[in-house]
Amino acid sequence: MKNYGCQQNLINPNPDSLAILEFLCEESNKLHNCGVYLGRQLWFKGRRYLKKFDLNKLLKNNNHYRVLYSQVAQQLLLSVTESFKSYYELQKQYHKKTITDKPRPPKYRKKGGFCGLTYPKQALKLRGNQIRLPLGKTVTRWFGLSEFFLPMPTNLSFSTIKELRIVPRNRLFYVEYVYEKKIVMQKNDPEKVLAMDHGIGNALSCVTNIGKSIIIDGKKAKSLNQWYNKKIAKLKEGKPQGFWSDDLARTTEIRNRQMRDFVNKSARYIVNFCRHHRIGTIVFGWNQGQKQSVNIGKKNNQSFVQIPMGKIKDRIHQLCDEHGLKFIELPEAYTSKSSFLDNDLIPNFGEKPEGYQFSGKRIKRGLYRSKQGFLVNGDVMAAANILRKYVSIQPVNISLAKVSRAVLTLPQRINIFNRGFNPIQYFFFESPLL
Repeated sequence: MKNYGCQQNLINPNPDSLAILEFLCEESNKLHNCGVYLGRQLWFKGRRYLKKFDLNKLLKNNNHYRVLYSQVAQQLLLSVTESFKSYYELQKQYHKKTITDKPRPPKYRKKGGFCGLTYPKQALKLRGNQIRLPLGKTVTRWFGLSEFFLPMPTNLSFSTIKELRIVPRNRLFYVEYVYEKKIVMQKNDPEKVLAMDHGIGNALSCVTNIGKSIIIDGKKAKSLNQWYNKKIAKLKEGKPQGFWSDDLARTTEIRNRQMRDFVNKSARYIVNFCRHHRIGTIVFGWNQGQKQSVNIGKKNNQSFVQIPMGKIKDRIHQLCDEHGLKFIELPEAYTSKSSFLDNDLIPNFGEKPEGYQFSGKRIKRGLYRSKQGFLVNGDVMAAANILRKYVSIQPVNISLAKVSRAVLTLPQRINIFNRGFNPIQYFFFESPLL
């Protein structure tokens, strides 16, 4: 199985290159909206499905299509077609009542905005230590420019690059190098399991059945989001609806980079922890649609919704696929109320027996008292209940003997935002990984 990575670098263009990027991304935005318009009209008026190359055939004489390099325009319209295909499939599932939320057709992008560019490997050429990107015949005829160059990363080989993307975001431009990477698979024990519960202050609370527990600290991420909200509110004070500025773009970009760093380092640390201890299964407690229906107060709602737990989950899942770990999602209903030490029932959502009382009680945030009066970390105990829930549905007997009161009381706390933190340096891997 081939695995692909994506490296993103900031582009620092000179005025001439900046003008080229802005012009191309604006034309890409207009072509995208043309494709969406045709797709919507075909669906609304005739219930006709878009086929793979329909938009390319219909728009090949469009001015915005002809301005872009042909392969870039084709890639853009293929992505629009894929969006409509997803919409068609969701429509079928909605009518079969397998999903509850009615899907909406792809929307238009903001008028006057920028849309990304995608260059396949076939269009790229290496010139010295720079990658040549063609501009097409129309741009050459209009402006006398046939190409522009981007630096080749020193840590990548040109032969492994499969695609190059130019991504406009918050008034900046980034280049993404999609490359093929080799992964050395490692033998892990599927009966060694790590279960995790996600939250706010304790972003990820993890328990294993080998007698270890860890917590990824989320207080700094919460603090950064609070700072961002205050800053944005101050910058928008007294301004009209839809106001945007360079300060807002810069502040948003800083916050997004911080959250991206938090997501990647957290996921990498968890997966490296499992590889180091030969843990073969990761169980993530997750309720579908939980952020859409959350109601835990205005301040808590803001913190809970803005911390990107869905991205952390998806990133962990991706890394598990790359390294041969098994990833499982389980609903986390009642896991924070049931007492692991007293072996309480863990019902599914809406299936709690009438009048049933749990043995223990959460006496304050992060602290749980069992029936016998033992105090344990509430979030770690919730992770232990997710682990117990997973074990109960397995055909093989997975031991929980090492999940003791000490494991639930004294987890190791990991602060991702410590200066110099490196999720790799904490683990030693045998070489080669077998």
